[in-house]
Amino acid sequence: MIEQNNFIRLDTIAVLGNYLPRQCGIATFTTDLSNALSMETKNAKSPIAIVMDDKPEGYDYPERVKLQIRDKVQSDYFRAADFINANHVDVVILQHEYGIFGGDHGSYVLDLIKNLRMPVITTLHTILSQPNPKQRFIISEIAKYSDKLVVMSHKAEEMLESIYNIPAEKKTFIPHGIPDIPLKQPGAYNDLPDFQGHRVILSFGLLNPGKGIEYMIRAMPKILEHHPDIVYVILGETHPHVKEADGDAYRLRLHQEVRKNGVDDFVIFHNRFVGLETLVQFLQTATIYVTPYINRDQITSGTLAYALGCGAAVVSTPYIYAEELLDEGRGRFVPFNDSGALADVMIDLLDNEEKREKIRFYGYHYCRSMTWKEVARSYLNLASGIIENRKISPKPHFDDKKIKNILIELPEVNLDHLRVLTDDTGILQHADFTIPNWYHGYCTDDNARGVIVTCIYYHLFKDKSVLHLIKKYLAFLHYAYNPENNRYRNFMSFNRNWLEIQGSEDSHARAVWGLGAAVKYAPSPSIRNMAMRLFIDSLSVVENFSSPRCWAIIIVGLHQYLEIFSGDVTVRNLRTSLSERIYERFKGNATGDWPWCENSVTYANAKIPHALILAGQWIPDNGMFQAGLTALEWLLKIQTAKEGHLSIIGNDKWFVRDGESSKFDQQPIEAMGLIEACTEAYKATGDNDWLLRAERCLGWFLGRNDLNIPVYSSETGGCGDGLQPHEVNENQGAESTLAWLISLLTMYEIMGKKDIIRLEKSGDILKSG
Repeated sequence: MIEQNNFIRLDTIAVLGNYLPRQCGIATFTTDLSNALSMETKNAKSPIAIVMDDKPEGYDYPERVKLQIRDKVQSDYFRAADFINANHVDVVILQHEYGIFGGDHGSYVLDLIKNLRMPVITTLHTILSQPNPKQRFIISEIAKYSDKLVVMSHKAEEMLESIYNIPAEKKTFIPHGIPDIPLKQPGAYNDLPDFQGHRVILSFGLLNPGKGIEYMIRAMPKILEHHPDIVYVILGETHPHVKEADGDAYRLRLHQEVRKNGVDDFVIFHNRFVGLETLVQFLQTATIYVTPYINRDQITSGTLAYALGCGAAVVSTPYIYAEELLDEGRGRFVPFNDSGALADVMIDLLDNEEKREKIRFYGYHYCRSMTWKEVARSYLNLASGIIENRKISPKPHFDDKKIKNILIELPEVNLDHLRVLTDDTGILQHADFTIPNWYHGYCTDDNARGVIVTCIYYHLFKDKSVLHLIKKYLAFLHYAYNPENNRYRNFMSFNRNWLEIQGSEDSHARAVWGLGAAVKYAPSPSIRNMAMRLFIDSLSVVENFSSPRCWAIIIVGLHQYLEIFSGDVTVRNLRTSLSERIYERFKGNATGDWPWCENSVTYANAKIPHALILAGQWIPDNGMFQAGLTALEWLLKIQTAKEGHLSIIGNDKWFVRDGESSKFDQQPIEAMGLIEACTEAYKATGDNDWLLRAERCLGWFLGRNDLNIPVYSSETGGCGDGLQPHEVNENQGAESTLAWLISLLTMYEIMGKKDIIRLEKSGDILKSG
């Protein structure tokens, strides 16, 4: 048994396939699996069901169904992918059968699966032994875009490998689910009408010519000679697609067979689609259950699984699924299309109750691991493993293409989303997708970054439309400063109430950084004077701060101030004092394989070497300078994928000394910090490799990352709130958008805003760095 606590919490699962009350085996499977997953996760709202409709009006679905796809409408598949992505689904469990999707051999499903951002598990209900080229291509593409393929027989695993060339690690076995029903003696409901005084042979399922029911009807006369108390019950409607194409022609042929063989009083048709409770009653009434199917390639059968799970003695033709499920005495086999052999086996079993009981006992106990509870747990454990693995080894989108030469020229600087996030007070912290979220109000951190962005932008482009933004963000910093304790408050509600008396050391440090940038890039004397006064007031408490990151951020702000007022002895001494504290941390903690000032690498990491490179140049202190370069090279090395792109340390568990580095979530401010530090290293050393590294880091925003997905939106000018294991966080908040803009403007500043020339191509810079 699989313990429940083996799988992680999954907030939203999407199960995609047919769904009851649509009448087909996959609809029953999808519904039963969904209910079992909900029970096992104790989450009534998950999974959600995305369902295929084969008629325009659809069906009267239960509340779990959240989206209907018209199977013949190709655009619905693209819209479904958008819907699933927008609902932040953790994993999709797709039910595949060629016939339930539109397009040539169901090819439309590829338009959906290719555009999903989260892990996909695909359950294959049909695997053909002799597929045509199109059918083979569809399975190969599904395998390519699925994280795992689930099959319900071990023979199917072999077929995927030998016929479709799908590697073993891509597929897994999870059995077809069954209801958890107590074992009862046959004939439990023999008091029902039609059954009194009779023993029952049963077949059930949607009727179609592949069921081979006619062979059982032809066997009935011989069976009745030995056992006149037998009735053969055929339970189930004609399959809707068969009925749509041929009407009830197959059922009528079966009625003709009944009359032809003179067994009208011993063959009972129940032309209805029954629910689980009624089905179980029929199965527990049956003395023998029979599946005389004529297609050997059938790799799964829900009817056979349910019959075995209810303790029926089973007789079957040797199709693939039956051979596996009924092996080792769990059923009896008869040749395909052989009524005589079918009659002989039935007579033998009806003559011998001990044989029947042994078959029932073996079959029932064999399939206890197939109950829906256990099957749901298997799917949940599989999904959990895939999600955890994605955190370590992300699956790139569009992995059949390499993103190359993405920075032929720098993207245009687009402040549209920054303006959207800004109101009369300042810049709002968060967004739901691209819409400002008023509930979380404002913070000093983001308004300080807003000062940096707008001041550099004006410096480069002399665009007067940003002057009011500079003043607005500076006004926020001015109001955030609390003269009673000389500290900055950080969080403000939307109705302009401060939520704290003083903010964190981080927020104070970022205010100093923003004010330093305003002094350096000020578009007018009045703005510079205001920024300078507030800047000086802000420094009185910083030597009491304890965080190396805060010291580093402050040093960057101090340096910007000193580029204008280089003779300010107090500020220069403060820069020296703070930078020496950081350097001492390196001396006490760094080793050859861990050249870092702490025992973990967490957030805003590149600011630390950035500060040492700046201060080491200007104090000057060559040891400090070299420590900064070494630390920066190491940060790049440990955050470079084998393919050469930037792979940022994730904020899940960070990177602890002697531990494993987290892959996700990757935050834009980390790429920003690396770009700033690399461009400073270039200015200090003149080594062009540092520019190439900065360019690679900018590429992270534009799609040169673990998922090959752009994090920056050229449409809005905003930036997603991080890279998650299978998608970009689509919320475009202030921190991420400002991190992108600072990164881009830093590259414009270092390279010049006009006639950007592509740097010399080098594929191994980050690998060696």
